[in-house]
Amino acid sequence: MATGAVLAGLIVLAWSADRFVDGAAASARHLGLSPLSVGILVIGFGTSAPELMVSAFSAAAGTPRLALGNAYGSNIANIALVVGTVALVSPLVMRPQIVRRELPLLCLATLVSLWSLWDGRISRPEALLLLGLLIVSLAWSLLRSKQAPEADEAAHQMSLRRGLLWTLAGLVVLLASSRLLVWGAAHIASAFGVSDLVIGLTVVAVGTSLPELASSFSAIRKGQHDMVLGNMVGSNFFNTLAVVGLAGVIHPIAVEPDALIRDWPTMAALTLLLWLFGLGSKRRGRINRLEGGVLLLIYIAYTVWLISSVVMSQG
Repeated sequence: MATGAVLAGLIVLAWSADRFVDGAAASARHLGLSPLSVGILVIGFGTSAPELMVSAFSAAAGTPRLALGNAYGSNIANIALVVGTVALVSPLVMRPQIVRRELPLLCLATLVSLWSLWDGRISRPEALLLLGLLIVSLAWSLLRSKQAPEADEAAHQMSLRRGLLWTLAGLVVLLASSRLLVWGAAHIASAFGVSDLVIGLTVVAVGTSLPELASSFSAIRKGQHDMVLGNMVGSNFFNTLAVVGLAGVIHPIAVEPDALIRDWPTMAALTLLLWLFGLGSKRRGRINRLEGGVLLLIYIAYTVWLISSVVMSQG
């Protein structure tokens, strides 16, 4: 059953990612939004829906620190694992808009998150500030997202209603198939004697990034580089501000030292590194295969560091 779940999850994951990206691209053209804006507002936020649910439920259950680890861990995986893997397969072009506006905003949100962590506790006023910053950023992005209609035969073959339907249906199936795949992989790993700790830090950690990874590969096959980077920026914005902010509003968060010593610095360094990659040329940056490999190696090193620190603390 677990093997069947993995195979079915992979097949449905690939299919739903295609439908999701096709629907989002078509909806963008009909609504006059740029692919980058759709990547940020629809794909990025949509694929972060599981993190938001984990945040709300964990905070309501009195364990809001789970939301903090989930959000920062997901951000690290989005940049190092998702962008790094995609860039290894196909180098990513970064438009000036991403370098000049979106990534600096993400860096600002990351710095604000450090301010909220600094005293060892995220209070409700600080959490409300995170949510307020998200709303302001969203409003600004929407106001600047309009573009002139572009010729896109595939997009115009799909009506707005059908595009929105496929976007919603593709997202729901994408999230469900990801969970099915993670469930099957975890059961297989357990059958081979792999500990719950290692499963949680590897299979489940990668599984939370499967929607972003699948939709990014689908977008890159269709030449939608902006959607890949918009996906990452939107997802990380959502995780940093909405996921942590919502948890903090429901229940103030006590910040563990590891969040300040290990997780936030890794997330901030990767965000800054991605911005520096984007500054590679005057007109537009490019994340080449070498840089993608560097990001992926950082993710592997972080995962080893994470597992080692947890095993040592329990030993």
